[in-house]
Amino acid sequence: MFTLDCHTIREIDHQPKMWRETFGVISANKAGIVDFFTANGIGKDTRIVLSGAGTSAFVADTAACLFVQDGFGQARSVATTDIVSAPRSFLSPDDKLFVSFARSGNSPESVAAYRIARKFCKGARHLIITCNPDGCLAREADPSDDFVVVLPDGTNDRSLAMTSSFTSMLIACLLCKNIDTLEAEQVRLEAAAAFASRILEDDVTEALQKTTEKNICRAVFLGSGPLKGIACESHLKLQELTDGQIMCSFDSFMGLRHGPKAVVNERTLVVYLLSDDPYTRRYELDLIEQVARENRPASQIIVSLTPSGVKDVDLEINAPAPTLAGAGDYQYVPFVLAGQLLGYFFSLAKGLDPDKPSVRGTISRVVSGVKIYEY
Repeated sequence: MFTLDCHTIREIDHQPKMWRETFGVISANKAGIVDFFTANGIGKDTRIVLSGAGTSAFVADTAACLFVQDGFGQARSVATTDIVSAPRSFLSPDDKLFVSFARSGNSPESVAAYRIARKFCKGARHLIITCNPDGCLAREADPSDDFVVVLPDGTNDRSLAMTSSFTSMLIACLLCKNIDTLEAEQVRLEAAAAFASRILEDDVTEALQKTTEKNICRAVFLGSGPLKGIACESHLKLQELTDGQIMCSFDSFMGLRHGPKAVVNERTLVVYLLSDDPYTRRYELDLIEQVARENRPASQIIVSLTPSGVKDVDLEINAPAPTLAGAGDYQYVPFVLAGQLLGYFFSLAKGLDPDKPSVRGTISRVVSGVKIYEY
């Protein structure tokens, strides 16, 4: 299906491979990770802050929900951009573990947030998950207090848009959370990789590409729980890869009704990322029916592990049968591939270079123009 002549599509396409390589990195570092958690008393009652900027912040948003679901009741997501600009509004001196996500580790906020956290939260420890061993954040880490996980080189996306870095950092974090059951996690991760491979098959990618033929100028991505973070990352991929020519938003299914539904019209693409939780799914299906009836969007796409039963949508993507059981924490990670592929195909349709979609250079691979002030 793909002519792999640009970084963006290669990096989308190789994600299942990168997840397996990421598992190898975590497995090789298992003893060190266990020692780090044990020595610092990290457990389910620990105050944990998960943090990043931009796409890396959406890794944190998604992971935080999964931490809470697993009993880490004091885990929360705080963007580095919030920490840097208003630390007293977001940090507590009692915060004990910071999990930092960074593709390059060279964004000004990454190092600034690390430094502020060390000043504000005395005695806190840092687990840094990055795709670049030579980045400022990896070099800044204190080897006596912190643990740095460097992911395979292939996850350090060369494209402007973060794709394999997003999913691989998320998976690495979840594997660290589940470090005591790592052998079982490999089986679950393979199930997720099978779903990702399904999304990359010709019939699905061709159907996603066909969406570009519709008269679409807006897109809305919806998700509940951990899928809200996936929806947020998906909306960014389509918006940045089209250089803002398609304006995008995201929300929870329940939240859409409270004003944001006004943006959905006959030129809007709506992508529904469905939960597999029966309770949550009832609310989601109600919202899909209401949007179709009242707003009549240009196109509707559903991504769901299991068939939704919804009729009259343009495309529904389901996991292959072997994936339906036992994907655990990793089951929703493949959902973002739909948003990544939509971004890629719409970028091409708009006559842009997906690797460098910003015609005026207003966005770049590493954020620039940020002046950091001493805290």
